[in-house]
Amino acid sequence: MVISNRELGFGGNMSDIIASESTNYDLNEVVASLNRLLKLRTIPIGMKMFESIEEMESIPKIRRPSAVHTTDQIVGQACRNGWTVGITVEDLVGPQCSTVIGLSPRDDKWLSGDRMAGVWFSDLEGASDHQKSMDVVEHGKYLAMAVSPLTSGRLNPPDICLIYATPAQMILFINGLQWSGYKKLDWGCVGESACADSWGRALSTGEPSLSIPCFAERRYGGVMEDELLMAIPPHFLPKIVNGLEHLSKNGLRYPIAPYGVNTDAKAGMGVSYSS
Repeated sequence: MVISNRELGFGGNMSDIIASESTNYDLNEVVASLNRLLKLRTIPIGMKMFESIEEMESIPKIRRPSAVHTTDQIVGQACRNGWTVGITVEDLVGPQCSTVIGLSPRDDKWLSGDRMAGVWFSDLEGASDHQKSMDVVEHGKYLAMAVSPLTSGRLNPPDICLIYATPAQMILFINGLQWSGYKKLDWGCVGESACADSWGRALSTGEPSLSIPCFAERRYGGVMEDELLMAIPPHFLPKIVNGLEHLSKNGLRYPIAPYGVNTDAKAGMGVSYSS
């Protein structure tokens, strides 16, 4: 699993996190709990990087693309269709996708942003600044990537998990993460190529990474209008479920029933607060 050398918070430093990763937990139970507590509409999936193509292709029942795709489409095939899919750089439409997951170099041409200028940004300077701001996996280590539903158990374990949720579901997911070992979470937004904000950042830093899926993710990846994306290493998920369970006991659960803009707030708050 790709983890940064800096402290991630949430109750510890690097050694604490590594220890937490060795703790046994059942991803089937975790997904069942997330579905029960948040009523997710989209399949939670995992993403894993591979140093060899052979290792990726050895995954049971893995599918290999027969056409050129975006990474968004490959992710969509897992979380919308429930497929296990593996890719190499040759399967992707171009370096804008493959560089984010470290399959292509972050070279001068890519950094120039020449293909984005006049399309997403008014000039070459803005396009280049955008490319330089993207979080990507370091090139040179990995030759392949695979995605699969968490409940399949085929990635054993994934490097990161991808959770799509509505804003209401997502804020409770984050509240569950912050239940114990509180840490303020800070994220950025590169705009287009938002996969850099989610799986690019999570793979390269090991941190929970929230994104507003971009135009390409929605057009090619099937992401729905009301969905946000959290990319997160799997060892955080049991902690989130535990937090969600405590929040639910306090009356803070999904769906969030509208209380009414004109009603007396004291009665509603009295359910969760003792005074």
